[in-house]
Amino acid sequence: MEKLATQIDYLFHWEKHQSNKTYLVQPLNDGSTVEYTWQQVAHQVRLMASYLQSLNLAPHSSIAIYGKNSAHWIIADLAIWLAGHVSVPLYSTLNAEGATYVLEHSEAKLLFIGKLDGKADSWNSVKNIIPENMPCIRLPLTPDYSAPTWDEIVTKTQISETLVPPQANDLATIIYTSGSTGLPKGVMQSFATLTRPTHSLSNTFGVTSNERTLSYLPLAHVAERMFIESCSLAAGFTVYFANNLDTFVDDLNRAKPTIFFSVPRLWTKFYLGINEKIPLSTQNILFKLPVIGKLVKKKLLAKLGMNHIRFALTGSAPLPIDIIKWYRNLGLELLEVYGMTENCGYSHVTRTGQYAEGYVGHEQIGVSCKIAENGEILVKSPGTMLGYFKNPEKTAEDLTADGFLRTGDMGEIDATGRLKITGRVKDIFKTSKGKYVMPVPIEQKLGNHEYIESVCVGGASLPQPVAFVMLAEDMRQHLAEGKQQKAPIEETLANLLTETNQQLEPHEKLAFIVVIKNLWTMENDLLTPTMKIKRNKIEALYENSLESWANRNQKVVWQ
Repeated sequence: MEKLATQIDYLFHWEKHQSNKTYLVQPLNDGSTVEYTWQQVAHQVRLMASYLQSLNLAPHSSIAIYGKNSAHWIIADLAIWLAGHVSVPLYSTLNAEGATYVLEHSEAKLLFIGKLDGKADSWNSVKNIIPENMPCIRLPLTPDYSAPTWDEIVTKTQISETLVPPQANDLATIIYTSGSTGLPKGVMQSFATLTRPTHSLSNTFGVTSNERTLSYLPLAHVAERMFIESCSLAAGFTVYFANNLDTFVDDLNRAKPTIFFSVPRLWTKFYLGINEKIPLSTQNILFKLPVIGKLVKKKLLAKLGMNHIRFALTGSAPLPIDIIKWYRNLGLELLEVYGMTENCGYSHVTRTGQYAEGYVGHEQIGVSCKIAENGEILVKSPGTMLGYFKNPEKTAEDLTADGFLRTGDMGEIDATGRLKITGRVKDIFKTSKGKYVMPVPIEQKLGNHEYIESVCVGGASLPQPVAFVMLAEDMRQHLAEGKQQKAPIEETLANLLTETNQQLEPHEKLAFIVVIKNLWTMENDLLTPTMKIKRNKIEALYENSLESWANRNQKVVWQ
């Protein structure tokens, strides 16, 4: 279809051309679902936009959305835009301090409170920091709170005749980075920077209005905002929502997605879950049998709810090559994508049939990429941000005079134009010997092992680097239940250490592995909401113990 200026234009296009087709499917706690057609969504958007307009807020005011993914999260986002305002998403796991910062820094004038339960989110603490004078609106599936509900408002509202869709270059949203280091930055994106990339991405993969997808990664993150919200509006396909982690497989099987996006932590979790039930050694035997192997692979994909997927994407952080190959061996077209909040996640992608180990793919349509003298990846993209909100100094630092974004990542480009990420500029550290170490490539080698869920390489105060590892969930569970002893795990990790060190330069060789005791989670602020490790906080946590661990002269140390 033709390119349209904004998400609102796309909404009204589909309202006109497929008004009775289901756009959003919301599961409820009792197992039932509510379906919203394009016509119903557009009607709800007009009603809420009319109410927001009646509040007489200053044009382009910031309005925050705090909650898990739901149909009304997207409907609220669209209503904010149609009312002429700017949406500011908050992660449902954001702690009270972070929520306070975002609400204050963004100068939010109103808060939509979305789907929350106080269990797998931060509602119990965040509800106490919402300013008393902050107007709030409760979306469906919201916990009790002293504020009017969406339904109460729209039933009393009449559609205004003065609603005007925004312009392409208007500021659409301020997306606060998940912040692996320091305070989050408010990335300003316009409607144009949001829609241009999604249209090109749809063309690259032949996305049509017949697709189905499942939304479960945070809509507060740029990847879900682009791949789910903006792509569904541009292409006109149906979005299903996940209810919770316990119902995830049921949600997947309900959606039967044809396109799917996930992050490495969850791809790894699915992979380890299958391997616990069918060991890799058994899989390898079965997969080699011509007829049975094909049948087993199909059944495994069906069990994961992924047997209808045309292509799947992984991004946000590196996924071990062995795991990518495992999925691709099952028959899943799993492709890597690379991008940042600052360019709407629109930078590089592995196209169908062009997968190469260790590479994140070629430049997307309209993207230019080059490597700076210091090895940093510089990218110019149709999705490049307008700048950081209220931070012109940082904007000038991260954007070159000719429009390239300094990504902070280091990389290499091969002869065909494929990009390989080799680490982060700021992640490089110097050992006490004065030698520089790039942790990411080492972490990728260790992270391939089925015993390991997450890894962080550090040790700047030591002569040689060390690796902190979090064991895979099944390993942790078996240890806790007494089904597994430490000795065989220790032996396996010691062998892994030896094998890994054989592939490293002398100054990179790991002194030892530390098996950490307490998990790295979003709740204890050691993982970002997109489940990347917060390297500086993890290293600081163990810094005081490093010397005593080193004095043990052991290959594997249990915290």
